Amino acid sequence: MSRVCDLSGTRANNGMSVSHSHIRTKKLQQANLQQRRLWWEEGKKWINVKVTTRALKTIQKKGLEAYAKSMGKDLNKF
Repeated sequence: MSRVCDLSGTRANNGMSVSHSHIRTKKLQQANLQQRRLWWEEGKKWINVKVTTRALKTIQKKGLEAYAKSMGKDLNKF
């Protein structure tokens, strides 16, 4: 099970952890994924998705159908 947002495609970011002595070590900054059951009004059904909290905030603003369409995703596949 990969840690990728089902709607936006957001995944982990490579970065560096820098200590006080400036020793740099690699780290992964994971996306804040949440498992959610969202109501799809146009399809009249619940869909289970793994979405980032940022995507959830946008879904509340735009709506699920509009957000999925802007990301080029088909909600029938969920």
